[in-house]
Amino acid sequence: MRSAGALHVEVAYAARGVESRVALTLAPGSVVADAVAGSALVERLGLDATTLAYAIHGQRATPGTPLADGDRVELLRPLVAEPKAARRARARQHPLAPEVKPRRRPGGTS
Repeated sequence: MRSAGALHVEVAYAARGVESRVALTLAPGSVVADAVAGSALVERLGLDATTLAYAIHGQRATPGTPLADGDRVELLRPLVAEPKAARRARARQHPLAPEVKPRRRPGGTS
């Protein structure tokens, strides 16, 4: 049974081989930091709190971001590689098509 006025949130963390979700009931006015502390996931999973970032339903959040009933707080790991740089490196290694030379028109000068 849901208590009136309380916030029902979920805190989630996922990494290779690890997936954890904790459902919490928090007081109105709670923020992301309250949910993270209440979940105890940082301690239980041995995460480095200084490198974590946060999101609510995929949208970046700060520890002071207010929560709403039904929010899912996600603990985000630091990036291993900058996404655009990684994409460029893969494209250089495996180009989609061979380089195409411009066609000349028959009888043209271009």
